[in-house]
Amino acid sequence: MHKARFLMMGACMFMVLVALLAVSACAPKAPPTEKVVTYVSIGDYTGPIAGLNVPADRGCEDMFKEINEKGGVDGVRVNAIFVDTRYDTARGISVYKRYRTEPKLLVVNAIKTDVSKAIAPMTDNDKVLKLTAGDGEFQAKVGWTFIWGPVYQNAFGATIDFILADWKAKGKSGMPTIGYMSWDTAYGREPLRGGQEYAEKMGVKLLRPEFFPTGAADHTVWLTRINEGGANYCIIGGVDPTPSLILRDAMKLGLKDKMQFVDATYWGPTEAVGIRLHPEATEGTWVISFYLRGDDAWSLPLAQYMIPKYQGKSIDEFRKTMASHYLTGMAWALTYQEGLKRALKEAGGYEKLDGRHMREAYESLTGLDISQGIQGPNTYSPTNRQGSEVVKFYQVKGGKEVDISGWKQVPDCVSLHTDWTK
Repeated sequence: MHKARFLMMGACMFMVLVALLAVSACAPKAPPTEKVVTYVSIGDYTGPIAGLNVPADRGCEDMFKEINEKGGVDGVRVNAIFVDTRYDTARGISVYKRYRTEPKLLVVNAIKTDVSKAIAPMTDNDKVLKLTAGDGEFQAKVGWTFIWGPVYQNAFGATIDFILADWKAKGKSGMPTIGYMSWDTAYGREPLRGGQEYAEKMGVKLLRPEFFPTGAADHTVWLTRINEGGANYCIIGGVDPTPSLILRDAMKLGLKDKMQFVDATYWGPTEAVGIRLHPEATEGTWVISFYLRGDDAWSLPLAQYMIPKYQGKSIDEFRKTMASHYLTGMAWALTYQEGLKRALKEAGGYEKLDGRHMREAYESLTGLDISQGIQGPNTYSPTNRQGSEVVKFYQVKGGKEVDISGWKQVPDCVSLHTDWTK
């Protein structure tokens, strides 16, 4: 009797347990207690643009650490993911596919131009805001892609203006002849899509562009052709150390005294890489920049605060091994912070937040000094995808990057290019 009752009780308890398990299996998972949004960098830390990407992403990562340490943005923490694709487009596509389902992925930073274009259909469809370096096509066709600063062709136009001012200041008559050489990539050709038309508009003679393979060890063939064309100025491209290697070869050919070299795509000789390795060859070179370099950068209060705290080094130690692109990365994170703050308010809270709110937030940043002086006032708007529209020209003097121009407005060269299939 007692045994039967015990067995019956056991059977009842088993049925209750099964029922509870069934209910548990069907019940929705409890929502996470932590509010998280995601930022993904599709980077290159071991390939040809590592000289740009390593310091920039380090600065970006440090700034996100600072933001999270202070409680995030209205209690929302940023999950910043950084991935090395070795400058490979297929790897870049795979990275986006892998991380596109991360919690509230709002911004992806596609460093390589080819990757940016390749993932655009997916990011547009997913309503994910995308950052990229300087492709003017994204300015001509306003959508979900935002540029870090002025697009490459507008920087090219500013370089033409600076060259003409220098030519006039030296009392030269007529118009200068300008050579151009860069990587045989989408990045290398981009400045000319609008920039070439601007050169024609201004009346300068632009020689036939010279394109060379990424990673070329010697540049004498292309430099020789530019010299034979009678160039007074030579615009060079590529990410340091490439520009510094071009200048090394130019010095071997005796061209440094025959023409003024200028890097017009932001990533030219830096104190930490090319200038340190080739001080004589890089001396006198002009470098255009939409962000602070040299003493301008390292004396910035934000840099003075962040570097000792997160890198454990003095400013003097740090600048010997890391380019001022570090500050550019901090600006990316600061912009994300301000965008997220506005997006949360527009969405009415974390739960309803999505990429559309982030896009509208970025479009509302016009005129703000979000970067704390790292670059010019923000110019994002519903019709503008450039992060700013002013640049500085630096010159390599005594192993340092020295400001020789102050901030200058870039011209609109994008509108001069009409066929974006070429």
